[in-house]
This record gives sequence, C-alpha cells and structure tokens, in this order.
Amino acid sequence: MLWFDGEGCRAAEFCGSLDVTMQTVVERRLLREKAKRRQDLTREEFLQEVWKWKNEKGEEIYHQLKRLGASLDWSRACFTMDPGFSKAVTAAFVRLCDSGLIYRSEGLINWSCALQSAISDIEVDSKEVSGQTMVSVPGYENKVEFGTMLTFAYPVEGHNSELAVSTTRPETMLGDVAIAVHPDDPRYQVFHGKQCRHPFTNRLLPIITDTLVDMELGTGAVKVTPAHDHTDFLLSQRHSLPRLSVIGENGAMTPSCGKWLEGVKRFDARQLVVDALVERKLFRGQKCHPMTLPICSRSGDIIEPLLKKQWFVHCDGMAKKAIRAVEDRQLEIIPHHYTKMWKNWLSNTSDWCISRQLWWGHQIPAYRVELLNSTTKLEDQWIWGQSEDEARQRAAVKYGMKPEDITLTQDPDVLDTWFSSGLFPFAMLGWPEQTSDLKRFYPNSILETGNDLIFFWVARMVMLGTELTGQLPFKQVLFHSLVRDKYGRKMSKSLGNVIDPLDVIHGVSLQRLQEKVKEGNLDPREQLVAMEAQRKDFPKGIPQCGTDALRFALCSYKMQGQDISLSISQVLSYRHFCNKMWQTLRFTLGVLGENTKAVGSLEETIPESSMERWICSRLYSTVVQCEQAFEAYELHAVTSALHSFWLHSLCDVYMEYVKPIMVKQDEEGVVQTDTKHSGNAQQVASTVLYHCVSLSLALLSPFMPFITEELWQRLQPFRSDTLAQSSLCLQSYPRSSTLAHWHFPEEEKDFLLIQEVIRVARSLRAQCGLTKEKPVMWAVCSPSQAQVLLHFGSAVWTLSRISSLQIYCPDGADTRLSVNSTPPPTGSLIGVVDHTCQLHLHVQSGMNTDKQMLQLSQRRDKLVTKLDELFGRLQSSNYLTKVPAHVRQQMDSKVSALEQELKTIEDQMKLLQEAQTTE
Repeated sequence: MLWFDGEGCRAAEFCGSLDVTMQTVVERRLLREKAKRRQDLTREEFLQEVWKWKNEKGEEIYHQLKRLGASLDWSRACFTMDPGFSKAVTAAFVRLCDSGLIYRSEGLINWSCALQSAISDIEVDSKEVSGQTMVSVPGYENKVEFGTMLTFAYPVEGHNSELAVSTTRPETMLGDVAIAVHPDDPRYQVFHGKQCRHPFTNRLLPIITDTLVDMELGTGAVKVTPAHDHTDFLLSQRHSLPRLSVIGENGAMTPSCGKWLEGVKRFDARQLVVDALVERKLFRGQKCHPMTLPICSRSGDIIEPLLKKQWFVHCDGMAKKAIRAVEDRQLEIIPHHYTKMWKNWLSNTSDWCISRQLWWGHQIPAYRVELLNSTTKLEDQWIWGQSEDEARQRAAVKYGMKPEDITLTQDPDVLDTWFSSGLFPFAMLGWPEQTSDLKRFYPNSILETGNDLIFFWVARMVMLGTELTGQLPFKQVLFHSLVRDKYGRKMSKSLGNVIDPLDVIHGVSLQRLQEKVKEGNLDPREQLVAMEAQRKDFPKGIPQCGTDALRFALCSYKMQGQDISLSISQVLSYRHFCNKMWQTLRFTLGVLGENTKAVGSLEETIPESSMERWICSRLYSTVVQCEQAFEAYELHAVTSALHSFWLHSLCDVYMEYVKPIMVKQDEEGVVQTDTKHSGNAQQVASTVLYHCVSLSLALLSPFMPFITEELWQRLQPFRSDTLAQSSLCLQSYPRSSTLAHWHFPEEEKDFLLIQEVIRVARSLRAQCGLTKEKPVMWAVCSPSQAQVLLHFGSAVWTLSRISSLQIYCPDGADTRLSVNSTPPPTGSLIGVVDHTCQLHLHVQSGMNTDKQMLQLSQRRDKLVTKLDELFGRLQSSNYLTKVPAHVRQQMDSKVSALEQELKTIEDQMKLLQEAQTTE
C-alpha cells in the first residue's frame, strides 16, 4: 500500500497497528512459551510483551520490501502506534466527538468469543450452509452441528392452545421476550394481544404483530431475542421490548439462565435446551435448513451478537460525501467496476462501532465522570480530551465543579485499528499540526492497495479525510488483485501455503520451510496440516529465483482482474528470461568489441536497411504500448510488450539477422568481428543493436531493477552522451517522442508476411530433416508480396536458413520487379503462407521420407477431425436461422482454408510416395 504525490513515492508502506492480529499472536506465544494467559499479567506487562514482539518481528516487512528493491523514502516510514501518530488519533477522536459524529450508545455488536472483542461488520465472513453440516468452532473439541431448524411450542396463557416457533438457535430461547407474527397471517389472528408462558423462566411473553415477520419461514411465528439477534433488536426498538443477555462475553450461558445452564458453553447448551423441551413435551421436531453462518475473519469463531455500550461513528453524512466524490469525478476508482460496489456499500452502511475490548492499540481518550462531594449522581456520563488534564478541565466547566473534585476513569477499550489507519494519509504527514510536509504532499495523487480493503480502509480514509481536513486524501485509488496460491486459495499460515518473498528470492529447502512452521504460533493440529501441504507443494523446497524474476512475475499478472494464482514455475520462467538477457548482453558486447567510439548517438542514428528500420520501429511501437499501458495502470500489458520485444523481436529475429553481418566465432567459440562485410553496415547494425539493448534495459528497469542496472552499467563505456547518469534508475524513462524518427509503420506491417514466410520455410526444412543444409526455396506469390520479399532481401534467407529464395508470380510479374519467371520444379513440398502465397521445397533424394509421411499423416488426421466437426455445425437445422451472417462468413472462410491445407498435405504425401517409389 504505497502513497504517491506528483513527485513520486514519498512514504513507505503503511504498517497499521493490526490490533487483533498482533495481540492474538503475542497471546499464543505467551501461552506456548510461558504457559500464561493475558489475564495473568497486568495490562502494562502485557503491552511490554507486545512491544517486545513488535521490535523483534515488526521490521520484517520493511526488510522484505528492501530486498524486493522498493525505492521508497524510508525516513518517512510510519507506524500507527508512534507517538506523533498517536497524538493525531487522539485529536481526531476528540474533534469527532465535539462535532457529534462520535457517540456512545448501547447497541448490538458482532462479538468474537475467541478474541473476546467486538469486530466490525466487514470483518465478518459469511459461510453458506446448504443443510445439516458439522463445523469446527474454536474452543470446542467436537464439531458443532449447523444447518437445522428446530421447532418447539410455547403454551398460550389462559388459552388451551400453543404457539409453535422455529429457530436455528434454541439455546437463545432463555432470552426470549416476545413472540412475533405477521399481522396478516390468518393462522394467528386469534392470538393477537395474548401472551405465552416461558417454560423455564415462567416469564409472560407478549404476542406482537409486525410486518418484518416472514410468514413462509418456519412456522411463520418467530421468537424474539433482542440481545442476540439483529432483526430481533430492531423489533425491540419498535415495540419497546426488554433485552435480556443470556450469553456472556466468553460464550457461556449467564446466571440469568438458571443454575442448570449457568457457565455452559453456548453450543453445548443447545442440546441441553432441546432435551429439556423434549422432557416437557414441547419439542416439535427439526429439519434441514439452509443458512448463513457469520464467521470471524480473524479467528474463525462463530460470531455472537451481544448487547453492549460502545463508541460509534455516525457514517451516513460522511458516506454520502464519499459517494458524491466518485460521482462528481473528484475521486477515480480503478478498475471502474468497483464504483458500483462503492456506492452500494456506502449507501447501506450502518454506524461504525469503533470500540475494541483489547489491550493493544490506542486506548480510547474518553473518561467516565464521577463527582466527589456532590449530591448529583451521574449515570454513565463521559468526557473526552487529548489528555486526562484536558478532559478534567472540560468536565469542570460542564458540571460547574472544581477540577480536583472530579474523578475520571479512562475507558479500558481501544479504538478499532481501522480508525487510526483511516487517518494515515494526513496523520503520517504531521496532522493536526500544519507541517510543511502536510502542505506540500497532502492530498496525495494515488493510493494503490488490495481490492479486499475497499471498505476496511479506503472508504474510511475518504470519509475521515474529507471530514477532518476538508479535502479528499487522494485523487485516484488503484485496486490490485489478491495474490493467492496456485490452487486459488487465500494464503494462510494454517494451510501452509504462505510464500515468503525472501524464500522465492534466495531459495529454501523443504526442511527449512517446515522449521518455520514449527517456529510459528500455530497449534499442533494446524502445524501438521501446514507441513503436509508444504510437502505436497514444495517436495524439493523452493528454487532460487531472484528478486527480478519475482517482481516481473507479479507484475505480469493482470492486476485489475481476478485474483492472482501465483505459481513458482511462473517465477522460474522469468529467471530463465534473466539468463536470456545476460546472453543478449554478452553478444552485444562482443559485437561492440573494444571500440568505444563505434556507437553513434540515438538522435543521429537513422536506420537505412529494411531490417534496421523494422527493429527500430518495433522498439518505438513497444514504447508506445508501454506508455498507453502505464496510463491505464495495466502493468501486465507493459511486461508482456517488453518480454515479447526482447525475446521475439530482438533475440529471435534481429540478433539472428546480424550475426552473419557482425561476428564470427573462432574454434574456441570466441566472438570476433567479421571483416568481410562493409564497415558502414557493421557501424549501423552495431549502433542499432546497442540502442535497442540499452533502451530495453531502461524500459525493464522498474520491473527488474537489479539485473538491468548491472547490464546497463556494462554498456556505459560505449555511450556517446557525456552527461550520462551514474545509475540507470536516475535516467529518464524512454518516451516515444524521442524515438519518433524510428517509426516505420510500413516495415512493421510488411514484416508480418516475412515472419510467416520464415515460419513456413523452417517448417518445410524440418519436415525434410534438413537441420544443417540450406536448400533453395521458391515463393509463389502475388506481385505485392514479391515486392515485400525483395524489400527484406537477404534477411529472409538468413532467418529461414536457406541459400536463396526464388520468387515466382504466376499472374504476371510487375515489370519493376526483378523476379525469377521460372516456376518451381515439380515434385516439391508445399507450405501455405496464405491463400495467395506458397513456399515450395523440392523433394531431394536421401530425405527421411518415412518420418515426413508420418508427420503429414498425423496432421491430415487432425484436419479431417476438425473439418468433420465444422461440417456437423454447418449442417445443423438451425444454423442458417440462428447464426449471424458475419459468423457464417468467418466459418466458411475457415472451412475453405482447412480444405486447402488438407489438399496440400494430400498432394505432398503423394509426392513423397512417388519419391519413395523412385528410390
């Protein structure tokens, strides 16, 4: 998550307080190493342990970023628990309280019994259960059953009847305060206004009517438990119902349930309640029921809605401003399809609970007020301030008391980590002070982060930034895809599929991977699962890939699309690309020799031959592709263009073309300059080769900074530019405007034909087993194609590895063309370039005709199968009526081309059979 202003990256990666995660890790460590729980220590002692862990492990992400070559301003690295940042968090809380945007209220919150803390709505994952399912729940040895709906009856008071209700959570019936039915449900009209008797608590439960009730669900009558269900909480507000908490913060039943359930864990109590209902003959059965389980994303625990007094942020007004910012195009979200999600979520967001029942984090700067020597008794009165002294002064003014007569007790809870993180764009620059950094760098230009943080973090930064500074924190947000394992699973330590980038860079053995698992905080069962997964995925460990290969691999995935399934084999393929770059550089240096004045400047280099013009134009077009892709933040398109140019244009074509012109090898394989060719041709070729390699290294530098720097430095002695920078990373990035004199679109267009001719020529040579010989070939083509072939001349011979190419135009040659008017000899193998161009290779004695016959037979069988399949489509009854005309035309062309190829193959097989007979 990097921050940019107009001058580039100004801040290191955000490193949030990660309150829940960090506290959980330290608690596990304490339990494993010292057999102590958090509650066995004082808050101060526990915080010392957290800081100790943070100082040991907290710099790992910075170390990884540095090894990955991140070029950041490390002096601005910021941690949300730093003193200056903590001051900003306190100031923000106080200002929002003063403006009425933060308030304290009793509400139903998402509670994680495993974490012993509230969590926000967006930290709750939904698990769909289609029916009866056994689920592992933290704190339970055996799996717990979900996906069933139970029905039981409530006796109607003063009425010889009962009211049956259905529920998926029978253990909460001890907290029932009413039964609700739909006012229009004819089954329950007679019960309106009556009461039911609770079989265990003897309470009278009113039967209420409300349109919220779904008549089709279960029995159509629902139990109302406001303290443990969000819909029921809303019903309690509408009908002024009491709220009884029957499940405690530890997930056990409370004393109000009676001694028979007190202290029993909630899901163990479920069966006890059902047994008691059966005993009282009130149980009416159960059935499978699809449902959605709310899961804590941090711990995997089943969320328990609990009623607690907490601090909340009013979000409605700020959310509307955030929506308008995108609609008015003040804020751009990339990719744009996230704008709909942005609007939908912000339009339906509820107030944000920012209280967390943890010890690690920013303790809430609010204080409970008690007045000494006063007849006025305060009930749950709170004051806030940037320090306890300020809060006491505020309280003294508010209640007309002397400061010394006021006792303040700070709220033990801490703020949600996303509250402090939401202040990051301006707090890290010194806010609330009007620092020079804040004036210069705020607002930022762009935020780049993972698409899973759109609501956790980005929306809250926009809301808090707009509210506290009056400005949007950034102008653009770029969401990248999430990196998953090669199976598409989210990386998790418990699954053993987390990949440390340093292990990919340096390589690691399987033994060391498994040692890391044992050194972690996983429980023994999770360790076994993780280690088995490692043995399956990395049986020989992870090979050394290097930083550049890893960076290039990550950028080669489509960052704005679906999640990335990272495969080590993909990274390895780019390590091989790095090897290719080294080989290219060695060849280039061999061409340049020791003559440091052999290379002309870029501006003065005007390519003249067709091949020089083509490769220069290909480089120009590649730079244009990069510019367009960078503008759209499509990094995968940049890497694809650069990878393709280096391998397929520079290495496969141009270098192969210049080898006969530029160099020869002695008996020991040492590259030497070939003096047979003209000095001018060599001068131009060496200059073009130098600039193609040098500019390509500059283009690749952001993705592969280490190898490009190393190779670029080796080219520096040949630079004619006396003002050359000492480092590649300080060079200006190549621009198409400086290469406009290298743009030759006709050469690029024409060379598409040349590439196809080369491909077919090589295929014919391979069919005939001519791996070393350089035969003569004939090109039967149109005059326009003949013109192109002549234009590129010897390049076609060189790259096709033939001795010459005889050109024949059957329709009559253009008199301006010097072409051979003699047709190719009979008995030739034919390769189809396109419908107007064919290559002919005369079948010579001594060829391996058996091998050629086998290859042609295999190809013929595939073509016959493909044609049969296409004919089946063409002959279908609805082909003419349902298939669009342009699609039918494309299909007809495809069939015609395949039939022509099949005829050519059959002709060639006939020729080979004749050759075999002659032999």
